[in-house]
Amino acid sequence: MTLSEVNSHVNDGYNGTAPDSPGGPQLRPQSLLLAFFGDHVLEEGPVCVYSGSIIDVLGRVGVGEQAVRSTLTRMVGRGLLQRQRQGRRMYFGLTPHATQILHDGGTRVWETSAVNDDWDGTWTLLGFSLPEAWQRQRHDLRSRLTWSGFGPLYSGLWIAPGRVDVSEIVAELGIAAHVKIFYACADAATDVDVMIRDTWDLETIAARYIAFENRWISHVGDPTLDPLATHLRLVAEWLGTIRTDPRLPLRHLPPDWPARSAEKTFRRIAEQTGEPGRRVAAELLETTPVQPS
Repeated sequence: MTLSEVNSHVNDGYNGTAPDSPGGPQLRPQSLLLAFFGDHVLEEGPVCVYSGSIIDVLGRVGVGEQAVRSTLTRMVGRGLLQRQRQGRRMYFGLTPHATQILHDGGTRVWETSAVNDDWDGTWTLLGFSLPEAWQRQRHDLRSRLTWSGFGPLYSGLWIAPGRVDVSEIVAELGIAAHVKIFYACADAATDVDVMIRDTWDLETIAARYIAFENRWISHVGDPTLDPLATHLRLVAEWLGTIRTDPRLPLRHLPPDWPARSAEKTFRRIAEQTGEPGRRVAAELLETTPVQPS
């Protein structure tokens, strides 16, 4: 399972109303569990966390015990978590594959700006022609290309700003013989502004940033927040917001593009709740080293 697959699962529950965030998006337990492991387990080395601790943490954001247990089981089945029993207690830790996925996701959330203001004018073009029977491969390819910042210029020709390495996606899907990849610059006769508007739904992308900021701006500096629960929701919601943003060149976007303002709000609340949340988690979490297999 690649990062794009994980984030497609994260986005599965991004609708409705969450019990602890009136008017906000409903986040399924898996999105919150991924945020939890990324925040509090990833950098702790090879450790497993007692299931009761995980239930306590997710309970702070309104997720019930049964939902947590069933989600943990599904994540084991998907190769994201590993089980470890000690006596009558069950512990869960990250698989090596999930560790890499969360490192990649952490780069996207914490190191890559939502605003692409240093674009060098290059584009990545990917053309594909898959056999008619390969419906699953076609679906998976489109999903992963979307996460990587591509949009459909034409039905079998997708485009993304900058130089994007898609070799891992192509190799994993086993479609190298059916794909051609080019790096290019637009000719002066091409109206890039129009091309972008025709290829990507800018209104929907912008609306997600605006909705995110409207939900969170009032929480900046709020001393009454539960820092652990707030940080988990914040990170999960931000990932749900940025996962379909291709980071288009700022120079070709509307002048009031809302990504920068939303990102500032995200980072202010993340800084406000990050360290206090880690202190709360340290008190709640019971961990044990991963045992050699």
